[in-house]
Amino acid sequence: MPAFTAPDGTTLAYHVTGDGPPLVCLPGGPMQDSVYLGDLGGSAAHRTLIRLDLRGTGHSTVPRDPATYRCDRQVGDVEALRVELGLERLDLLGHSAGANLAVLYAARYPERVGRLVLVTPSVFAVGLDITAGDRLETALLRRDEPWFAPAQAALEAITSGRAEPADWEAVAPFWFGRWDREAREFRAAERRQRNDEAAAVYASEGAFDPGAARAALAESPSPVLVVAGEYDIAAPVRVMKEYAALFPQAELLVQSRAGHFPWRDDPGAFTAALAAFRDQASAPPPGT
Repeated sequence: MPAFTAPDGTTLAYHVTGDGPPLVCLPGGPMQDSVYLGDLGGSAAHRTLIRLDLRGTGHSTVPRDPATYRCDRQVGDVEALRVELGLERLDLLGHSAGANLAVLYAARYPERVGRLVLVTPSVFAVGLDITAGDRLETALLRRDEPWFAPAQAALEAITSGRAEPADWEAVAPFWFGRWDREAREFRAAERRQRNDEAAAVYASEGAFDPGAARAALAESPSPVLVVAGEYDIAAPVRVMKEYAALFPQAELLVQSRAGHFPWRDDPGAFTAALAAFRDQASAPPPGT
């Protein structure tokens, strides 16, 4: 398995699958083993997927300093991976919390980003507001599901600030377009794959400066694709529209009947969207 050394000496692993132009993939969680991304619904058929195991996750080593789990301090890891790969510019995909790292990298190294794909992105890095109403309105799209009533009650408890520990698991069906056996197995694996210590540091104080990030992204030269799930209570469509509007060259794809993991809910639609985005005319490099 290939590996490289981060600026602070931590050894980081990455995984290479597929064929075609390289696409560097940053996992969410936060701080979850990148294995859950798989081949992104078959995207490896037209892209070489390069999945980074963030420090302290998957096959990457635990850093000496736990403070380096903070999101902004991992931007240097992504740049070190670019150097390791010998790429002048990265096509970069960030899922969920991994989108925070992707946009911080794009803000710091705009000249190093070719295309940017943000899949059901977390909004911490850019400071957008997701209201309880956004989540509850999205949840109502699932009102005909057999599991809806207890899941909705748990979501109402969470959004009103009166959640019990069991409520967080009770809302799990909302994360998936289909709450079936495969989704339950995927959910169970998530708990084993996450580094909880690292996750607690990832978005800690000082990690994000939303005003500075939005100002930098407003000047971004890169084409951007924001992928939202119609059913996703974590990244509701209204807010994803605001997210896409932060960039000069962005398009929003709302994948029908998809949750937080759209490549699982409709692999064909997801891979077709990525292929179409790849094939669009490229923007010229900055300064040309």
